[in-house]
Amino acid sequence: MNGGSLGLRTGSYGLLQNINGAIAGGGISKSLSNVRKSSTKMLSGIREKERPLPNAWYRYIGCRRFSMLLLIAFALLVFALGSFVVNKDSTSPNVLQRIGTLGIVPYVNGGHHEASQILGEKDKKKDENRFQIPAFKGASVLPFHHPCTNFTFPPPPPPTRRRLGPRSCPVCYLPVDQAIASMPSSSSASPVLHNLTYVLNENPIKSEPHGGSDFGGYPSLKQRNDSFDIKESMAVHCGFVKGSKPGHGTGFDFEESDLAELQQFHDIIVASAIFGNYDVIQQPQNISEEAKKNIPFYMFVDEETEAFMKNRSILSSSKRVGLWRIVVIYNVPYSDARRNGKVPKLLLHRIFPNVRYSIWLDGKLQLVVDPYQVLERFLWRQNANFAISRHYRRFDVFVEAEANKAAGKYDNSSIDEQVDFYKNEGLTPYSEAKLPITSDVPEGCVLIKEHIPITNLFTCLWFNEVDRFTSRDQLSFAIVRDKIMTKVDWSINMFLDCERRNFVIQSYHRDLLEQMPPPVPAAVRRPPALPNTRGKTPGKRIPRRGRDRRSGSRRHRKAAASNRDSNFF
Repeated sequence: MNGGSLGLRTGSYGLLQNINGAIAGGGISKSLSNVRKSSTKMLSGIREKERPLPNAWYRYIGCRRFSMLLLIAFALLVFALGSFVVNKDSTSPNVLQRIGTLGIVPYVNGGHHEASQILGEKDKKKDENRFQIPAFKGASVLPFHHPCTNFTFPPPPPPTRRRLGPRSCPVCYLPVDQAIASMPSSSSASPVLHNLTYVLNENPIKSEPHGGSDFGGYPSLKQRNDSFDIKESMAVHCGFVKGSKPGHGTGFDFEESDLAELQQFHDIIVASAIFGNYDVIQQPQNISEEAKKNIPFYMFVDEETEAFMKNRSILSSSKRVGLWRIVVIYNVPYSDARRNGKVPKLLLHRIFPNVRYSIWLDGKLQLVVDPYQVLERFLWRQNANFAISRHYRRFDVFVEAEANKAAGKYDNSSIDEQVDFYKNEGLTPYSEAKLPITSDVPEGCVLIKEHIPITNLFTCLWFNEVDRFTSRDQLSFAIVRDKIMTKVDWSINMFLDCERRNFVIQSYHRDLLEQMPPPVPAAVRRPPALPNTRGKTPGKRIPRRGRDRRSGSRRHRKAAASNRDSNFF
């Protein structure tokens, strides 16, 4: 409709321009050149212009059928042109949709985005022509019959209706049965690296000034650098350096019954964790019966969180809370609850050695879309094996570091030390030179992963950075990703944060929830009381006559009908 209306406006302007051109060219202006001539001469000049028309032309114009056919033909022409314009607009390759990063910013944030510092307004047209690229290297082209082939983001709301801050945006998911049918029958190929093993050391010793832990094994800087030299077979530090197998005398230990269950094979698992009683457990919603039957949901908690859940009668001997299977962790390796949470987040492949796919959720998140649909949308459809959302506002590590310092997320000197170390290794501020990489800063509360050697190596090395430096994993993500990508043809699907907010709902941490006042109950709407006429002496009613009585009753019927309509809606 809009395209058609625009086409009509363009056509009318074009006709006006043609007339003006004809006047300027002298066709009609010859008869109007002398303004001092009388109106009679002007009319005669116009009639002389009309005389060459044959008499048959007047006959056809006067025919009503011919006029109707002419109008129908014109309407069909306008409809065809309008459809062409709309179709062209909907299928034209737009860089803001193709890379899925900077163009959706007004829709996501509703305000100014730091992307304008990199891609200025004056360079938009140039960039649209230059950056015709997919979101990441492994992006696939959907088959023609795929239900989401023609899906595009809706336009952003107008500035007057734009809501500040992050929010969700539409995502096209397949129905659950089709998503299940889309699951690959075999694992993806791991580039270069085919055999990954892990360092064991019963007595790790710290030999260098940088951080680390007994749990991580204190890898030296040389060992760290060697771990980025990707080979067909590798052995790297990846936590759990003590003991015969993860969770058995290694720190971050499990009960024997739990340890046996974690060794079982699963195509897909969903995992989360709460340490230090830091979050309120969130129950997944909209989960299909197939997922409830085939996909286990594991929630890792420490002893402090377990005691709280038992005191509140949340946890019973069944070790289940709703869909979640509770796994208690003993001998946690760190005093910082948030750092303990990085162990299951980044090392799920060590805890679950026989799992194909995993979805990690931070403890504050509630999953509201079926896991099969999430995996199909962000891994299988994209031919990806690792997916994470980018930060909704920041995409530069140096800017992220300053934001962490301003918010008091970690000790400022430790953040400065980490960023300076990466800067000396060659990390630079994000710029368009990094495209098709769209961000250096993830929103790391959701990880979607296929467990293959190259992705397992990535999360191992990412964990080693968290173990060596600060626990702010957003700061170490880019350096690990970039070092691996320089060695092998591999990439990460960094999807929009508004898409992440479509399948998870983010809650507040427990300490903030406890400080909030209880919600105010909604006011109960009661119908208005009828007027009390008891005890009043009714006055003498003056009857209406003729037209006044009929119009009054008609107004009453209209008012009653409008009241019924308003109550219905």
